[in-house]
Amino acid sequence: MAQVRAAITGVAGWVPPYILTNQELEKIVDTSDEWITSRTGIKERHILKGEGLGTSYMGAEAVKELLKKTNTSPDEINLLICATVTPDMMFPATANLISDKAGIKNAFSFDMNAACSGLLFAIVTASQFVESGKCKKVIVVGTDKMSSITDYTVRENCVLFGDAAGAILLEPTTEEYGIMDSILYTDGSGSAYLHMKAGGSLKPPSHETVDAREHFIYQEGPPVFKFAVTKMADVAAEIMEKNNLKSEDISWLVPHQANLRIIDATGRRMGLSKEKVMVNIQRYGNTTGATIPLCLWDWENQLKKGDNIILAAFGGGFTWGSVWVKWAYDS
Repeated sequence: MAQVRAAITGVAGWVPPYILTNQELEKIVDTSDEWITSRTGIKERHILKGEGLGTSYMGAEAVKELLKKTNTSPDEINLLICATVTPDMMFPATANLISDKAGIKNAFSFDMNAACSGLLFAIVTASQFVESGKCKKVIVVGTDKMSSITDYTVRENCVLFGDAAGAILLEPTTEEYGIMDSILYTDGSGSAYLHMKAGGSLKPPSHETVDAREHFIYQEGPPVFKFAVTKMADVAAEIMEKNNLKSEDISWLVPHQANLRIIDATGRRMGLSKEKVMVNIQRYGNTTGATIPLCLWDWENQLKKGDNIILAAFGGGFTWGSVWVKWAYDS
């Protein structure tokens, strides 16, 4: 019997219309376009504005576009997984809210939190349901309203993050395409360097935690950068070595868009030219769970059936991983 794999059969994205430029940030915090660009590669980021609009709103917009593009009925979807660190609320799951907004009634859904690696963790989890025969059509959504947890008085953090959503459709195939292999890791000791201090059961919200601005991203830049630049590059090279893939075999690297220097280091470690590395950080910033599907969305018309693609990410927690995908369709 032929092996069943989960193939990516469609991608879509959605970004809010409001654009926060480096020049506008110069008016908010002590920074400059040159400082931001030289350290991160970011020129602008999209920010979700509007009363009552949260992460699920963006996720639902991406899912509705995905369903339309792939001519898929909401009733055909069996499972929806949402990768996010900015849920609309503690419960119910943002995935449930997205399903409702997108008219998906016959699926079960849940959230997955692995920070910036969440999309990879969700893809690998979703692929198990497809490969087992349990599900025929699965949607993975990466969506984050990072502006909701960004302290715009902290220069090192507020220049990095944007809001966006991306969605991927997975379906079974018996051809030599789809999710071919994956390597995922976590190291909880890294939580000391990148986390949110308050808001969970360890330190519930209070007047004191709000006054102390403890409901925003806390990050110690140097150790996070050092760990990220090493681990993301290493795990991308590791999946190549594990599967006897050479640099000339790889059509594209799809890296998490956290920092241009980390992206460049990963490409070099894999022996890839810059032309094979997807980079759109200058337009969107770090959108956490949405960065990888946004890249696939932006580059979809350049992808060809049979292309070997490496997805790689690093996130708070720490979490990191890589996924080898053989692209399943011509645009």
